[in-house]
Amino acid sequence: MNHQHFFFRTAGLAWVLSAAAMSPAWAASHQGAHGAHGDHGKATAQAAAGDMTDGEVRKVDLEGGKLTLKHADIKSLDMPAMTMVFVVKDKAMLDKVKAGDKIKFKAINDGGKFTVTEVQVVQ
Repeated sequence: MNHQHFFFRTAGLAWVLSAAAMSPAWAASHQGAHGAHGDHGKATAQAAAGDMTDGEVRKVDLEGGKLTLKHADIKSLDMPAMTMVFVVKDKAMLDKVKAGDKIKFKAINDGGKFTVTEVQVVQ
């Protein structure tokens, strides 16, 4: 009887551990798929609504087509204020800005890449 009891406890523990190990992977893949669809549509819809975010240019990477921005909350992306690197939709935008400029910009989540789609220097 003790042998059977040990077997069922061990089998039960193995099942719990395997389910726990699979849960984070399933949740991440499920959340990633759900988040990618939900965030992408949300960002596009709200960016189209004309929401612009305040920011300050920290670095311009002409060759890489990137901007490092210190920005306020980006409501359309549900993103808190921070400093981060964005790719730009059109490298010609980079000719309009320089480090230290105060700007207003629009950004979207384009397949996992946070992309600036519009930028205006604030006078």
